Amino acid sequence: MLVDFILENKRTIIKNWTDLTFDTYPPEGGSFMRKQKDPFANPVGAAIVNGAEALFDWVVGGSKDYSPDLIRRLDDIVRIRAVQQFSASDSLSFLFLLKRSLRESIPENMMNDRHLFSELLKLESRIDSLALTSFDIYMKCREKLFEMRAMEIRNRTSRILERACMKYGAPHDW
Repeated sequence: MLVDFILENKRTIIKNWTDLTFDTYPPEGGSFMRKQKDPFANPVGAAIVNGAEALFDWVVGGSKDYSPDLIRRLDDIVRIRAVQQFSASDSLSFLFLLKRSLRESIPENMMNDRHLFSELLKLESRIDSLALTSFDIYMKCREKLFEMRAMEIRNRTSRILERACMKYGAPHDW
């Protein structure tokens, strides 16, 4: 059974997946995230590593529901990537890299087995489901960023107008 094989190779698959995800960052950042294990010195790398295991377990485990912990782990990764100015596709690419990591771990003779290939497609559909949920999370994060930027611009403009009114004596109760 494919799931049994994948679970036996869990550590290798997750390691490959996180390395592929770190490769989406500039070389010096990806290298730092791979090497620095302290979560306080490397919160981005820690979020990716911790989230990867929970996401992997959900994909392979077969649960239909998203637990609050799973959503929090997914949110941690997506939120970080959303504020790092990744495009939407680049922000969510880490999930599709799990598909690549899974496929690379499976021997070719197993890939030729129709039943096992069907199992793989089911796992990949679960990854797609996570990607859709991640897109919703990403959009909420980006909306919040834009709201914060708009509020900052309004506050700055208001302060400039107040200073101008004070300097030139114009009424500021418009």
